[in-house]
Amino acid sequence: MTCADCMTLDGQTCVVTGASRGIGRAIAEEFGEYGANVVVNYRSSEAKAHEAAEYIEDETPGAATVVQADVCDREAVESMHESTTEAFGPADVLVNNAGLTVDRTFANMSREDWDRVIEVNLGGVYNCTHAFFDDIVDADCGRLINISSVVGQQGNYGQANYATTKSGLFGFTRTIALELARTGSTANCVAPGFVETDMLDDVSEEVQAKIVERIPLDRFAEVEDISGIVRFVAGPASSYMTGQVLAVNGGMEW
Repeated sequence: MTCADCMTLDGQTCVVTGASRGIGRAIAEEFGEYGANVVVNYRSSEAKAHEAAEYIEDETPGAATVVQADVCDREAVESMHESTTEAFGPADVLVNNAGLTVDRTFANMSREDWDRVIEVNLGGVYNCTHAFFDDIVDADCGRLINISSVVGQQGNYGQANYATTKSGLFGFTRTIALELARTGSTANCVAPGFVETDMLDDVSEEVQAKIVERIPLDRFAEVEDISGIVRFVAGPASSYMTGQVLAVNGGMEW
């Protein structure tokens, strides 16, 4: 296998949930740049999802289709699987990226706040992985990639629900990796640090400055810092790595 062969995703069918913006969109577009057939999933940001797909179709060697599905809705996720198969055939790669934050200190966190984040960030991962599991098992280069967070490793004030879901992905990833191992397919987890996305825009400048003080590389990540790692995990060069958590956080301790 040449170096170029290790990098390519030519002909691979890659499903990215929550791909209309932020990290998910960067991952989808990066996959397209390496020749993948990309399923751009979105829940409500239809226009942005189509922008991502148009970029892939017009500016990269890859291909794209847009599929609306709320990852919390099992029937919608099953329909997304059907749409994927119709467009590109069985999935080779599933990136569970869709997520939600509802931030409160625990003293002020309602059960509804807790349940909603659990439903999306863990329930949605269950729904999507279950729907595409047989595809990943049967694929020549099957990849399950779960997007976690440094918050799952360190905890974070006011994010007990979010931190719980993101740390829960570590155990889920490790277990699925063991169950996939006999097939040659892999499961890994990417845990980004703080990334320049619209989610970070909601944080005050004062708090942002305090966060940067904790990052040895002295900056927030760009979405490309994360998408490149995910693309590597999705490709053939990562074939002997499974059950791992890749901390992409600028050197923050955990």
